Amino acid sequence: MSEEKISESKSRDFLRQIIDEDLKAGRYSGVITRFPPEPNGYLHIGHAKSICINFGIANDYPGGKCHLRLDDSDPAKENYEYVESIKTDVKWLGFDWGKDIFFASDYFERLYEYAEYLIKKQKAYVCSLSEEEIREYRGTVTQPGKHSPYRDRSVEQNLDLFRRMKAGEFRDGEHVLRAKIDMANPNMKMRDPLLYRIRHVEHYRQGNKWCIYPLYDFTHGLSDYIEGITHSICTLEFENNRELYDWILDECDIKEPRPHQYEFARLNVNYNVVSKRKLLELVENKYVNGWDDPRMPTISGMRRRGITPEAIKNFCESVGIAKANSVVDMAQFEFHIRDDLNKKVPRALAVLKPLKVVIENYPQKKEELIEASFYPHDIPLKGSRNLPFSREIYIDRDDFMENPPEGYYRLFPGGEVRLRHAYIIRCEEVIKDESGAITELRCTYDPATKSGEDTSGKKVKGTIHWVSVKHAENVEVRLYDRLFNVEFPESVEDGFNRDSLYITNNAYVEPAVAKSQPESRFQFERLGYFYFDPVEFRNGKIVFNRIVTLRDSWTKTVKQEQPAVKKPEKEPVQKLQEKVEFDISELPQEIRVKFDKYTEQYGIHREEALTIAREDKLSELYEQAIIIYDNPKAIAGFVSTEIAREIKEKSPEKISVRAADLAALVKLIDQGIVSVKIAKEVLASTLKGGGSPAEIVENKGLKQINTSEELTPYIEKVINNNPGNVDAYKSGKTKLFGFFVGQVMKETGGKANPELLNRLLQEKLN
Repeated sequence: MSEEKISESKSRDFLRQIIDEDLKAGRYSGVITRFPPEPNGYLHIGHAKSICINFGIANDYPGGKCHLRLDDSDPAKENYEYVESIKTDVKWLGFDWGKDIFFASDYFERLYEYAEYLIKKQKAYVCSLSEEEIREYRGTVTQPGKHSPYRDRSVEQNLDLFRRMKAGEFRDGEHVLRAKIDMANPNMKMRDPLLYRIRHVEHYRQGNKWCIYPLYDFTHGLSDYIEGITHSICTLEFENNRELYDWILDECDIKEPRPHQYEFARLNVNYNVVSKRKLLELVENKYVNGWDDPRMPTISGMRRRGITPEAIKNFCESVGIAKANSVVDMAQFEFHIRDDLNKKVPRALAVLKPLKVVIENYPQKKEELIEASFYPHDIPLKGSRNLPFSREIYIDRDDFMENPPEGYYRLFPGGEVRLRHAYIIRCEEVIKDESGAITELRCTYDPATKSGEDTSGKKVKGTIHWVSVKHAENVEVRLYDRLFNVEFPESVEDGFNRDSLYITNNAYVEPAVAKSQPESRFQFERLGYFYFDPVEFRNGKIVFNRIVTLRDSWTKTVKQEQPAVKKPEKEPVQKLQEKVEFDISELPQEIRVKFDKYTEQYGIHREEALTIAREDKLSELYEQAIIIYDNPKAIAGFVSTEIAREIKEKSPEKISVRAADLAALVKLIDQGIVSVKIAKEVLASTLKGGGSPAEIVENKGLKQINTSEELTPYIEKVINNNPGNVDAYKSGKTKLFGFFVGQVMKETGGKANPELLNRLLQEKLN
């Protein structure tokens, strides 16, 4: 490689400097790196840095290659699920191994031959000490170890025992193969390390062909050599392993040019754990909802949350390649997430905690469309939408205060504020229920203050977001926060943030958002960046995940001026919002008792519990329903949203739904007869006196489509009507899968069984 070419490569970190010198000196004719994860878990943010380094370096040099190698030499923990997740994550980050995908298990025969070669050279021996005895014999960092009593077995004895180990004659742990090096070596890794152990476990690729398996240190360097790797780049925890890496290659008589190991500092981010063992514990003990839970630092979790691959790669590049371990602040990662999204994500309006506003001087039957750009003026992207505006709108509860402090520029009694893209309104009256809770605001508007056409000369300091009650779509929004509320968690239990997920089923978004495709991202103005969850969409739900918050100068002001409600920055925003909105201790005792029961005994969310506890009709209905059918969380979702909304619009006495109907409806969902989306339609009919849920489902033909015979014609119709998208999907644009799911759901009126739909659609498309 010429010096001119070298100078064109990226910043001269120490790894690239080493490679530049090797190429200049003629040690190698090209560059081949590798990314060698074990398929025993999902990749995390630390792996992302390693992926970026190994693939990034290979891409910097002409003809450079990076292999994807699955280091699958431990059959007890590995499976195809992890293999597929690793491949998906690497490709999603934007890297491609081409044909260069390998498995350490493919090298088992050659590795076994190298092991016998070391035995014949008297550089390896079969040891019959127990695991505990081996540990005792190893010594300490200040005391040398002791020789195993089996260290001086003859070559013939060792070969015989090793071959019988391979033949399956011994139990797990009865013997191991060890390297014969130096039990007094200051590097503990060099004190006769283990090379092979017995494992009578079926291998996910090799089946029961093998019952002895090589350890990582033996597999690593030899696999690198077999594949022609030039630069074996590892994280710093393998620094002490480098001496053993070189010893194995030396004793196996591997000549130059051969691979050499180099270490860099791993990526540690505070308020996280990146140990696979701890991540597995989070999953298995149900702290989170799987490896792709959006709170997880896994790549699949970050993808599910809505973080872009560009943000992850920019973050890894900003951290740099260093030789000393350090901890990166989570805020630095969040900065890169915001910085990336800010440049390309459309703006939209959403209300997470709706408070109804009636604009009394706006004509009752009038509706208008307000054209609004999706992007601010400083972003060179085009696109606009029409915002429907009407007499009744929702604003966010946090944008109104009845008794505001000085300097509060949002809405308050007698105060004026601008509705984003629309008019200036003035609060004239506050409507409350019997408990004193605010249920509605009565306002007036000034027709001369329409944004872009304002002729009034009025100036107001506050602008708030809103949606039209008639036109907004009800969606579920999930607010995610950091998984731990201690900076350096020692264990899963240590500082696990049990408020890291807050769900509201009572959020509303503007029509353009509701009509968008899964995987769409939006900045909900003044609220944060959000992602249309494609997984939940395939399950028949519209869910938006908060990717990251926006900076909010007013919230900081509230925290400074009102220390009584001050919360640590690491705690979720909704906790502060709930404190501002209501204080449980100030509610009547009967409401507090019900609230505590619903949250602690039934485990439902605080907002749902408060809504139900405040209204006797809702409490009565809820408690009767869960006696009939034991699914308190699902029933609470309907009672606190659809039925609570019906009470607001009518009155408790006019609600006709029975507890038995509500219980039956949730049971229909659990039995797979109807989807959640269809269930809402059924409940609406029940509330109008249309009959029991079972009758409505039967009469209207709303049963979920649960057989392939029924569903296949719908799928084939969508595929036949979209040949261009089918070709694009097959050429690699797999994100179009969500499009096909949505189209089939539309064709079936939302009745397709999501799990069956996914399986059949994948079969047809592939």
